[in-house]
Amino acid sequence: MYKGLGPLWARQVPYTIVKFVAFERFVQFFYDNIFTKGKENYNKATQLSVTFASGYLAGIFCAIVSHPADTMVSKLYSQGNEPGSLGEKIGKIYAEIGFKGLWAGLVTRIIMIGTLTGLQWWIYDTFKTAVGLQTTGGGSSKKA
Repeated sequence: MYKGLGPLWARQVPYTIVKFVAFERFVQFFYDNIFTKGKENYNKATQLSVTFASGYLAGIFCAIVSHPADTMVSKLYSQGNEPGSLGEKIGKIYAEIGFKGLWAGLVTRIIMIGTLTGLQWWIYDTFKTAVGLQTTGGGSSKKA
């Protein structure tokens, strides 16, 4: 039941950290470098477009950071109850697929995770605006 917990955490912890940090950084990048008049000077559709684009780009980073561990978790679960320690199983899988095999399917994962992450942040900010709150980000990090 716990055989994939270590690799699962190795995937999920970096994924989640990157999801939040990269999203915030991309939002800030857009408002500091592209939409420079200040977030409040753009309509909600533009702000939500920045949210989606930032989420999509953050999702690309999430996919890249977490893909090798996700591949390993999938391979571990497909083995069933084969004997051996977690380290032995990971070693055996790596011997079979190699470094290149850890990255198989990355483009598909980028498309999927990018879209899902973009939509998650867009839904979040859309809900925030529906209840009268502001969209994410927009304060300048640049010093005057």
